[in-house]
Amino acid sequence: MRFLAPIVLFFSLLGLTVAQAGLPECSLACFKKGITLSTCAINDTVCHCADTAYTTAVSGCVATSCKVEDILVVKNMTSTQCGVVPHDRAVAYNVIVTVLMILACIFVLIRVIYKQFLTQMGLGMDDWAIIATLVVCVPSAVTNVQLAEYGIGKDLWTLTPEQITNFSRTFWIVTLLYFTEVAMLKVSILFFYLRIFPDTTVRRMLWGTLGVVIAFGVSFVLTAAFQCLPVSYNWTSWREPSQKAQCRDVSVIAWSNAGISIALDLWMLYLPLSQVSSLNLHWKKKIGVAAMVVVGTFVTVISIVRLASLVQFRGSANVTYDYWGVSVWSTVEITVGIMCACMPSMRVILVRIWPRLFGSSSYASNNQYGSRYGRSSKNQTGTGSQVESSSKNKSAARTSWKPKFSKRPGLPDDGPFGKSQHQSRLERIDSDDDATELRPTNYQTHITSSAASTHGSADGHDPKTITMTRDVVIKY
Repeated sequence: MRFLAPIVLFFSLLGLTVAQAGLPECSLACFKKGITLSTCAINDTVCHCADTAYTTAVSGCVATSCKVEDILVVKNMTSTQCGVVPHDRAVAYNVIVTVLMILACIFVLIRVIYKQFLTQMGLGMDDWAIIATLVVCVPSAVTNVQLAEYGIGKDLWTLTPEQITNFSRTFWIVTLLYFTEVAMLKVSILFFYLRIFPDTTVRRMLWGTLGVVIAFGVSFVLTAAFQCLPVSYNWTSWREPSQKAQCRDVSVIAWSNAGISIALDLWMLYLPLSQVSSLNLHWKKKIGVAAMVVVGTFVTVISIVRLASLVQFRGSANVTYDYWGVSVWSTVEITVGIMCACMPSMRVILVRIWPRLFGSSSYASNNQYGSRYGRSSKNQTGTGSQVESSSKNKSAARTSWKPKFSKRPGLPDDGPFGKSQHQSRLERIDSDDDATELRPTNYQTHITSSAASTHGSADGHDPKTITMTRDVVIKY
């Protein structure tokens, strides 16, 4: 970090007499010069603290005459002499980071356990991506706790030179992890969209967006990693100014990343909302799906709020205190984003626990999860299995959900009992599992044929035999 220029511009010394013990020698001449410009008595500390002409003259002189370490010593001593209470928000920072990280871990853990061990779905690419994001969050949480140890939330001049160097190095690492987490979180959400939306055009746009997000993440991680050359100048420049070292403007990098990230969030919000109307769901469930997607806007709002904290990135003379806001909002953005990405799974779990409150009316009335492929296992037959039915015990009455047959486009329809052997798709309309009812891929074919069904003479008709053979594609 490059602290010298900001300190020259913003450093201010509060009143102190020349005889004050412990001052660096380089500053004594500056105090003598300031006293000649002041109308205050030499021993009137209160007057010196409020004398603008005096403090301006002394601060400018010290900034040009002393090393950075000496400037910080003078600043600390004068602030103490004038009764300025130092800032300390390190404890609050630790609490915020720890609580949010624990909540994010709980959400991901519940999601993984539910999908892996309590359902037949297993883990998809979106689940592995969110797990990877959480894995990156763990070292990020550790380094954030170290930031509190090294002085985040405290005034720069109250820290030792070793603390400042460690803070600068740790903040650089946290920045790299943050850029990585932002990209990985978006990747997880995009994989979720790819799993539930079947439209070819939308899937192409999602894959294209995925490529843009990966490029976005890699480019900013590399930019932040080599922000200064040599790299060590990222944490040593504050005390060793060098004309040979080159550094990019950190505020430009931060603003660029935030702006592109928000734009991608808005685009990723538009894509799923544009497809909700085409889902084969009841309108109430469509509203539920849309609401689930809109929850992601909360993360976008946090990203926008975080922009306000970036204003202090440029020209800060008290970086350890001023960077508290951007660090907190970055942590909130990532952890809340992880929790929002787990909301679809959390909704399914809530349906299992409180079906009447969170589930569909069909599910609430049955109050039973049933099988993933249907409510009754009796209707799940393998290839070539024979199912006998009579007029008094129709197979359609054995299940609490009604199948909907939809023929594949471009194929003839000879009626419900025609001779055509084309495949039809059995769509599950009522399900407590969004991933099951929305997922369009992974078709498997089960051929079910019914044996002869004889209508007896009890209804006054001659016995008739109907034999039906039909291929049914059940959607997993």
